[in-house]
Amino acid sequence: MQFPELATSRLNLTKITESDASSIFTLFSDPSVVEYYDLEVFTDIAQASRLIAFFNGRYNEALGIRWGIRVKGSDTLIGTCGFNRWNAQMKNAVIGYDLMSDFWGQGYITEAVNSIVAAAFNGKLPCGELNRIQADTVPGNKGSEFVLGKIGFQEEGLRRESGYWKNQFHDLKCFALLKSDYQAINC
Repeated sequence: MQFPELATSRLNLTKITESDASSIFTLFSDPSVVEYYDLEVFTDIAQASRLIAFFNGRYNEALGIRWGIRVKGSDTLIGTCGFNRWNAQMKNAVIGYDLMSDFWGQGYITEAVNSIVAAAFNGKLPCGELNRIQADTVPGNKGSEFVLGKIGFQEEGLRRESGYWKNQFHDLKCFALLKSDYQAINC
């Protein structure tokens, strides 16, 4: 199954490969990037290689997809985005994304996420056409909530102590975007 690459006006969204290990390590070794993430700060490049294998394994098993975010004209990975999991039968998915802190505040994540949401709602991914995309944030992650709001996601509620990582429970705010809502916003 060929990996679906996407492009926006400023970005290319491509498959993440072992040649991206150094960039993945840089991304996930930044404490500000993983502050709200269910990963510890990376301390070894082998962790990056394992994460790349995990991302590609999810795609090969038709369970999800993760793209590398690259500024057009550069092969350097500056972040990732994708569907952590999808359910083709139920026509829904859970989205995730991250970006190197040097690139925050420039609209890159909004642009990348909008692109993958459009592809999912238009049936241009191996999971088929989706009807609902969900995102979970940890309370306090205002940047992520801002991105979701710009795209049209609506907050649905708080799932108390729904996540557990870094030796503690975390509340998760649930956001969702329905295909019909997205189409109404983007007519």
